[in-house]
Amino acid sequence: MTTPALDLPFDAEAYLARLRPWVECESPTFDPLAVDRMMDLASRDLALMGARIERIPGRMGYGSTVRATLPHPDAGKAPGILIAAHLDTVHPVGTLAALPWRRDAGRTYGPGILDMKGGTLLALEALRELARANLQTSRPVTVLLTPDEEVGTPSVRDLVEAEASRHALVLVPEPARITADETGPMGGVVTGRYAIARFELRTTGRPSHAGSRLADGRSAIREMCRQILAIEAMTTEAATFSVGVIRGGQWVNCVATHCDAEALSMAKRQSDLDAAVQRMLALAASASDVALEVRRGVTRPVWEADEAGMALYGQALALARTLGHPLPHESSGGGSDGNFTGAMGVPTLDGLGVLGAGAHTLGEYIRDDSILPRARLLAGLLSTA
Repeated sequence: MTTPALDLPFDAEAYLARLRPWVECESPTFDPLAVDRMMDLASRDLALMGARIERIPGRMGYGSTVRATLPHPDAGKAPGILIAAHLDTVHPVGTLAALPWRRDAGRTYGPGILDMKGGTLLALEALRELARANLQTSRPVTVLLTPDEEVGTPSVRDLVEAEASRHALVLVPEPARITADETGPMGGVVTGRYAIARFELRTTGRPSHAGSRLADGRSAIREMCRQILAIEAMTTEAATFSVGVIRGGQWVNCVATHCDAEALSMAKRQSDLDAAVQRMLALAASASDVALEVRRGVTRPVWEADEAGMALYGQALALARTLGHPLPHESSGGGSDGNFTGAMGVPTLDGLGVLGAGAHTLGEYIRDDSILPRARLLAGLLSTA
């Protein structure tokens, strides 16, 4: 597939210069003021591109959402393209001290650079270069930037789904998939995502003085540890179970009354996730003198590739081949807002961001050699899809 968009003169150095302020604006999900500072930064960049900016106030203790509408002759007349991205990260404020912006051996490091500030800005770069070249996107474009994707999108799922229902297709610039050979600069894309359910657990014990009356107490922490071992032992090929957060106790000389934990289950098929949910809700305390409560939290539905979604992937594949790169696809774990849009039946293509590794770690980086091919792929999709 040929299009002038594939020949746009993208400048990787200019992109990285624009990306650095984004990465150095730390924006952990649970710090709404920090997330809003990041939304301010992105809003300004979008406004400079001529976008009409709408700010939707946050709720449930999370930051605000940005909806940006790019100018287009068919705006309001035809369903458009939705670019769905998030600007929250898992890295707390202060992570820059341990993971500063740096460039080394063809890699650029920083908190949230891969997941997913790098891909989000790359989508804006594609739009910017198309406009500079007087090339029109095939449809009107809306950019939706959300504040809470890293915790399952509890506060704005309704906004994501409402926007998707008004658009012809959805592009999600989450990180590119690492291919089997891990050598090419293009990587793969995502055409489906596993279902994910979150759970909140609380164990309740009986307090006592840990020094003088230890035997009188029943430790909520100890009970939670038993439950964690049981939960993670339930992992099978059909569904995985993990516990990622635990909080308990207040004084070291007191037997803990309460302990709280957060668990996650993931499955490739919705029926397997439904069974996993029932197993979690059926958990019981190990003894009569302690208690366990399990509450179901945010759930992402399974997104299975359908004919329309695969047709969109086929367009991306043709563009990648014109650029001289393979573009494998896969159904992937690690949920995204593509779970919601894909499950709705809106043609969705995910994993369109930059290639890299170390997401959610202190070694998070993007590959500099992936910037240009990925930018051209995005520009090609925006001009032809």
